[in-house]
Amino acid sequence: MHDGILIGEGVVLDARPASFFTRALGGILDALATFAVLLLVLLLAGLTLDNADAQWAQAGGVVLTVALLVGIPVTVETLSRGRSLGKLATGVRVVRDDGGPVRFRHALIRALVGVAELWISAGGIALIASLANAKGKRLGDMVAGTYAIRVRGGKGWQVPLSMPPELAGWAALADMRRLPDGLALAARQLIDRAPRLAPSSRIALADELAARVEPFVAPLPPPGTPAEAFLHAVLHERRDRELARGLRERERAQEQAQALHRLPYAMGDPTR
Repeated sequence: MHDGILIGEGVVLDARPASFFTRALGGILDALATFAVLLLVLLLAGLTLDNADAQWAQAGGVVLTVALLVGIPVTVETLSRGRSLGKLATGVRVVRDDGGPVRFRHALIRALVGVAELWISAGGIALIASLANAKGKRLGDMVAGTYAIRVRGGKGWQVPLSMPPELAGWAALADMRRLPDGLALAARQLIDRAPRLAPSSRIALADELAARVEPFVAPLPPPGTPAEAFLHAVLHERRDRELARGLRERERAQEQAQALHRLPYAMGDPTR
C-alpha cells in the first residue's frame, strides 16, 4: 500500500503520513492542554458560580464544554492551518487529501466527529479506525478528507528549482495567478522525483501537470517548451514573487509601526 498523493499514470507523489505513535503523542498533549485550560477556567469561574443559580451554572457548563471540545480546536487548527499545540510539539500537520492546507470546514468536521471518537469513547474509536487505515486516518479525517503528515525530521527537497535561461524573460513578464496549494505541491514533488522515474512516466506526468498549470499562466511559454522546464520556470518565478511580496509587506508593516510609534494617537503629521 502506497502513501501520498496519487496523480495520473498511477504514480504516487510522496507526502508521508505521520506514524501512529507521533499522532497519539500529539493527541495526548492536546488533551493535557485542554484539561489545563479547563482547570484554569473552572478556578476562575468558581468565584462567580457560587452566587449563580443552578440554571445559569448548567448553561455555563454547556458553553464551556462546547468551547473546549469544538470551539478552541477549530479556531486553532484553522488559524494555524492544521497545527495544534500537540502537533506543533511532535512535528505533525493535518492536510487535505490533495496535500493542501485545511480550512474551517475541515477543522469543524474533525472537531465534531472527534467529540464522539476521542472524548466520549476515550479515544477507542479513533484508535481502531487509525490502525485500520493505511494513512492512519481517524473517522474525523475520513469524513473531512484529511490526514496527518510529518513536517519535521524528514528530508528536504533533493532537486532544487532552477530557472531555464531561455524562459527567464518570459517568466519575468508572464501573468501568473496563484496556483492551488495541492497543484503546486504535486508539481514540486514531481520535479523532486523526476530523476528517479522511468522516462515514459516522467514525460507523461510532466505533460499532465503542465496542462493543469497552464490555465494559471498567461501568456503561455514559447512553443516547443518542455513541460518539465515550464514547471521549473513557473515554480521558480512563483517562489521569487512570493518572497518579494513578503518582504514588501514586512517593510510596509515596519513603516506603519514606526509612524504609529512616532505620532500621538489621532494627530496628523505636522510636516504634511
